[in-house]
Amino acid sequence: RLIKRTITPAVAGRAFSDLAEVLIGAMLDCVAEEFARKHGKVEGGQIAVLGMGRLGSRELTAGSDLDLILLYDHAPEAEYSDGPRPLASSQYFIRLTQRLIAAMSAPTAEGVIYELDFRLRPSGNAGPLATHVESFLKYQRSEAWTWEHQALTRARPLAGSLQLGARIETAIREVLQASADTGKLGKDVREMRALIDAEKAGDNPFEVKTAKGGLIDIEFAAQWATLSAGVAMEGERANSVAAMLAAAPDRLIAAADREKLEEALALYNGVLQVLRLCIDEPFDPASAPRGLSQMICLLLDLPDIKTVEAHLSETQKSVRTIFDRLLK
Repeated sequence: RLIKRTITPAVAGRAFSDLAEVLIGAMLDCVAEEFARKHGKVEGGQIAVLGMGRLGSRELTAGSDLDLILLYDHAPEAEYSDGPRPLASSQYFIRLTQRLIAAMSAPTAEGVIYELDFRLRPSGNAGPLATHVESFLKYQRSEAWTWEHQALTRARPLAGSLQLGARIETAIREVLQASADTGKLGKDVREMRALIDAEKAGDNPFEVKTAKGGLIDIEFAAQWATLSAGVAMEGERANSVAAMLAAAPDRLIAAADREKLEEALALYNGVLQVLRLCIDEPFDPASAPRGLSQMICLLLDLPDIKTVEAHLSETQKSVRTIFDRLLK
């Protein structure tokens, strides 16, 4: 439907995200049920899976990994599970998370279901795979780096206990609404963007995510505005980049700049959706299949791929100028 243009790239992003969300919920139920047969349950045990990144903001593409964080809670007195092979409470949820990862990333005849990424959890790869909810919230309130609060703007409970998910959602809003040191915030966001530039940015304007003036610039600008304003919205689409831009006060992002960023966001997401659906390698207009080039031209209503390339380059220059002005 995306190729035939009967749905927009934004609708495709929500559809890919809805599909992933349903599968995560179903797989978590299966894994938890099987796990309980061997190890029983932990008294008062609850699990919530947070979707982060493009999954959290419902902007997945066909080639996206799933960025997840698994949080748990249990009765204070519960030290072990109650099954035939009991586990210490913390170990129980870590092992359960390992099972979920194995199930969701299992190779099948059609390929791997999803690649899962848990690196956004506290302490990254050095931390435990599953985190107690109070430890997570304490970390976010007092120890998290700026980039971790940026990531939190797109966090969304999407599987597991509804009660625990609602509690986490309320706590996340409180963290995002806390007054920020705007000077430090701007400095940290600039430095993080410069680091990504040094590691990933190239000269190919079709690499719309990492290009200078690309998607990351827009995402960082939206997150900076959200954290600066202490805005944490509610609702189904609240944590999309488009929603964060729309909610940014004029004192932070002027109307003219917001309009340009919104247009660029739609442009980049459209190109990204098509390219992630059709190819695995970087897009090179000189060697790309003619049908793919034509598809991109039709999507953007431009006459040829050279014009598309020029339009992307000009847009990226404009976005980088706005980004530098906002975070000067």
